[in-house]
Amino acid sequence: MRKSRLSQSKQQRLIELFISGSTARTAAALVDVNRNTAAYYFHRLRQLIYQAVEDETLFSGEIEVDESYFGGRGKGKRGRGAAGKVPVFGILKRGGKVYTKVIPDVRSTTLMRIMEQKIVPDSIVYTDSLQLKSLLTLRIYL
Repeated sequence: MRKSRLSQSKQQRLIELFISGSTARTAAALVDVNRNTAAYYFHRLRQLIYQAVEDETLFSGEIEVDESYFGGRGKGKRGRGAAGKVPVFGILKRGGKVYTKVIPDVRSTTLMRIMEQKIVPDSIVYTDSLQLKSLLTLRIYL
């Protein structure tokens, strides 16, 4: 990272701990920095990874797509009518990479727009029960 007040060795150690999957609090104790500093550094690393993934190539071959809901308060209604939950759309290449995106709604037009941008035409797309009106050249298997 540019403009960081941490020494190069501390930055390198934080990156190693981030890659190994340790928590920011544990990393802070091991590197001898404040826990907020480690948490901020981990957050910035996640942002850099997100920006790099956004610009990656398209998915091709056998692809799985699905939406899910996260958050909300306590248990209650599930699925599309769940109040306070955030819809997330995911694309998975079998045996490969994953792409997820927080979406405003789960309408087929919204999902198709994402699929058109991220999936190569003539790919095989597996889904649970997505109702798609314009299939374009994607082969959909329910």
